[in-house]
Amino acid sequence: MVSFSVAIIDTMSLYDLYLDVRNDPGYPFCNLFLFLHSEFPDGRVTSDTIECLLASPDGKWLGSGVGSIRTSRFLFQKGIRFRDPGTYRFVFEQAMRVHDLQGIRDFGIRIDKIPSH
Repeated sequence: MVSFSVAIIDTMSLYDLYLDVRNDPGYPFCNLFLFLHSEFPDGRVTSDTIECLLASPDGKWLGSGVGSIRTSRFLFQKGIRFRDPGTYRFVFEQAMRVHDLQGIRDFGIRIDKIPSH
């Protein structure tokens, strides 16, 4: 499990949330399933499943990068508004059928504020 804590002050803006995944050719699957547990400042917890497609059906790695390491970005929540100010915690748990994943180098989240018009 990997978790990220983010302090949110602006509750009026909309945000897009992304997951960045870096993998090498040793990853034996074309996709990556993750469980996402979102913890809100008021103590609520929601859970969701995310599928990240890392390779095409013919086995070609997707994403960008130089050399054998590929970086892929996945939008997992679009145009959301954080309802309450405070600390939000995002906990990611791998949901593949094997315990020890080889070839996943790292991953992180990116939260982009959508510019208002």
